[in-house]
Amino acid sequence: MTSYILRRLWQMLPTMLGVILLVFILFNWVGGDPAYILAGKMSNKEQIANIRTQLGIDQPIWVQLWIFIKQIVTFDFGSSWSTGESVSHVITSRLGPSLTVLIPLTILETLIAVGLALAIAFVRGSVLDRSVMVACTIGMSVSILVYIIVFQYFFAYKLSLFPVQGWGDSFFENLFKYSLLPIIIGLAVSVAPSLRLFRTFVLDEVNQDYVRTARAKGVSERRILWVHVLRNAAIPIITNVMSNLPALLIGAFLIERFFSIPGIGREVILAVERSDFPVIKAITVYVAAATMIFNLLTDLMYQAVDPRVQLK
Repeated sequence: MTSYILRRLWQMLPTMLGVILLVFILFNWVGGDPAYILAGKMSNKEQIANIRTQLGIDQPIWVQLWIFIKQIVTFDFGSSWSTGESVSHVITSRLGPSLTVLIPLTILETLIAVGLALAIAFVRGSVLDRSVMVACTIGMSVSILVYIIVFQYFFAYKLSLFPVQGWGDSFFENLFKYSLLPIIIGLAVSVAPSLRLFRTFVLDEVNQDYVRTARAKGVSERRILWVHVLRNAAIPIITNVMSNLPALLIGAFLIERFFSIPGIGREVILAVERSDFPVIKAITVYVAAATMIFNLLTDLMYQAVDPRVQLK
């Protein structure tokens, strides 16, 4: 196991270097000269030259690349161009609010979708099965923006069950007060596609030979689904859940924006609006690194779920 982990970490290096080179090229060559962005319209050549010197972009290209690599390794991307705040502090301070919404949402979505997928598979082909699939299709056709506006209007504004916006300093206040409605909206959006996908995984296993063998031995349908089928369907389910985690950090920007949650997604939108390159570069690189780490964790979870899986 240790040798496998070390080998996978070693294999990540070329991919990570490719990401670093791509981000470096996009922001240094395609993104334009940051000195002109920082200097503003009312600037002169001397001001622009001083900014270029401070940023190190007057150095040879290989020196600039080495500076960028050191920033990634030391987790020090300098200061935000728009707020003057340390980029590392921007990321760490925004990560907590995002995870406060993301972790409960992911756990609840997975449990609900898996439970419903197994229950629907138990009555597969019935009117209930078809009705649930039609409802999922309709739910997936509605934009997340519609969910946000409707839920905010009825549950927050009209019924006053939740705050419309806000974020506090207490973890429990944020989790049980400000995060509840965003989590409910996230579930309304994400359970339907997950249920359809997980149902497919479950039905693929239901048609396998080992299921027919278990039925022939007199094993109950409930035990077949909840023990044998679930264990084998867990591998693609884990793949789907783990691969979506890094993207959820950025993909929740609409929820974070509408509910004024100071998370990573909202920070990315603000950074793009302000052309805040250091923040954008840092988040881009570390989301790529997180994706590779989650892929490794996914393989390790395969082994935990089914010891017969051989890690290579």
